[in-house]
Amino acid sequence: MTGPVPELADRAAACADRLLEADRVLLASHIDADGLTSAAIAAQALERAAIPFETVFEKQLDEDAIADIAATDYDVVLFTDFGSGQLDIIGEHEDAGAFMPVIADHHQPADRDTEFHLNPLLFGIDGASELSGAGASYVLSRALADASEGNEPSVAADGGEANGGSRSSSELCSDGGDAAAAAKPATAPRADNRDLAALAVVGAVGDMQASGGELHGANEAIVEDGVEAGVLETGKDLALYGKQTRPLPKLLEYATDVHIPGISNDENGALRFLDGLDLELKRDGEWRRWSGLTNDEKQTVASALVKRAVSTGVPASKIDQLVSTAYVLPEEPVGTELRDASEFSTLLNATARYERADVGLGVCLGDRTGALERARKLLRNHRRNLSEGIDLVTREGVTHEEHLQWFHAGDEIRETIVGIVAGMAMGNEGISRSKPILAFAEKSAEGNAAEEEAGVKVSSRGTHNLVRQGLDLSVVMGEASRAVGGDGGGHDVAAGATVPEGTEDAFIERADEIVGEQLS
Repeated sequence: MTGPVPELADRAAACADRLLEADRVLLASHIDADGLTSAAIAAQALERAAIPFETVFEKQLDEDAIADIAATDYDVVLFTDFGSGQLDIIGEHEDAGAFMPVIADHHQPADRDTEFHLNPLLFGIDGASELSGAGASYVLSRALADASEGNEPSVAADGGEANGGSRSSSELCSDGGDAAAAAKPATAPRADNRDLAALAVVGAVGDMQASGGELHGANEAIVEDGVEAGVLETGKDLALYGKQTRPLPKLLEYATDVHIPGISNDENGALRFLDGLDLELKRDGEWRRWSGLTNDEKQTVASALVKRAVSTGVPASKIDQLVSTAYVLPEEPVGTELRDASEFSTLLNATARYERADVGLGVCLGDRTGALERARKLLRNHRRNLSEGIDLVTREGVTHEEHLQWFHAGDEIRETIVGIVAGMAMGNEGISRSKPILAFAEKSAEGNAAEEEAGVKVSSRGTHNLVRQGLDLSVVMGEASRAVGGDGGGHDVAAGATVPEGTEDAFIERADEIVGEQLS
């Protein structure tokens, strides 16, 4: 079989064959939504192929983390959602015989390759917009299913929660941890692994690949797999975040991608707008949610929103953005975060940003009791921190250079969420959407001394419109950080770096030059 992405089929098959030859595998993955879904897809594929494995998560795959992995007694290491950009370091350990790497990633590769390297960028497919890390893991999972037909599953997928906490590479998750024991897949496993397509879509959406309101390129083939497997439904809907869980007033108030005067960022305005509709929008004294409205009720609200947008002078191009493609997981309960791919990805990000990747993995593996409740608690905390961070940035403002804007949060915003805050603050008063935004934050004091001395974290966010004009923040962050003795990378619309403390001004100057060259 050619699999969902024919261009990757041969390489995926080679990677699958190598994994099947291994006595056991160490699965190493990133901790964001794309990384967590990548790990969950790989974990279930390895389980179904009867390949014993353990799981490790890394916030940053640096030299120390790779050295810790090399110090284990695993001969084969499967890297998901990272590894390509660190191939120069990984390659040194491979040459020394420490382990054989198998990589399913979508980030820009370092100037080196390895035999079992599955990355869309190697085959002319854009890893920033057409296939995520979870998508690469999904392609590998399909190849594993084809290569392992007839194998009897004999191991439990590692839930990554042996003792209630996420693990570094020096403290591996025990196979069959608490989350794994409680995990019950939301849908029946399929021999061809197509049921894992839903997680791949959650990862892609979480990786900001839904440009223009829908997934494109190789992602579309994965969506088709999910629909055929019955684990995904798609359709046009309002392009507002929180349709499953937010009360209607909050859904409209916080919908700022398309700013509608008198509603967006206006609590009283949103309430007045809804009160003016001839609909039953409350039941038992509680506001209903979008997911609980009938199709006719949704049409009434949507039509009124469009009329308000037109009457307040919102450009037609912006009004068109009020509707996008929704990606729904039909086997999850209506009104929960897990039903909508966007809300699911946010829930996962909330676990990762607070060093609880084990919880996010448990949710992905089907734990709808302990892990889900812990994830929801983390999400509530995450939302509170985001709100406080956005208020801080809006209140104190940003510094505008010729081609970019920036702020330095110091220790007032966690380094793990400062990029999200920056992106969400764009469009607020004094913060432009026509320039990329850079955000500095102090590195957390958690972890070892090497991490504490690593410098200052920089996160950057752009818009898809800027990317269409030529912006590539991966290049900006990579080149500007290396110019001051740091390092960075990522995607065109969102990227990060670490720079030595005290070099921020020089970094900004170089970054501004590069952005100017890209957008000229």
